[in-house]
Amino acid sequence: MSDTTQYAVFLFPQAIEALGAAIKPYLTEMDVVGPYIVCLEIDASGAFFELTVPGRNAEGKDVEAELMLPNAFVRLVVSVHNDQPFGFGVRSAAAPGAKKT
Repeated sequence: MSDTTQYAVFLFPQAIEALGAAIKPYLTEMDVVGPYIVCLEIDASGAFFELTVPGRNAEGKDVEAELMLPNAFVRLVVSVHNDQPFGFGVRSAAAPGAKKT
């Protein structure tokens, strides 16, 4: 496991629609899981859900932007602890020790 932790923040479809073109540059699209925002840091402790997102300015230099969204817009946060892409797939068998329901 690497020292780099990033977060994939999923918004409700209605939130993406309400934010419109303003949120589009920050979205990453993956066929299996849908659109999400890649974040370096998150803070859900205040009135707004704060996201620090990586980007590049017009000169191509790395920059960070802070987005502040209403907490009700956030559907799910996934912590990603490595540089490999993540996703969800079909499980072929239950994990050892898992309870069957």
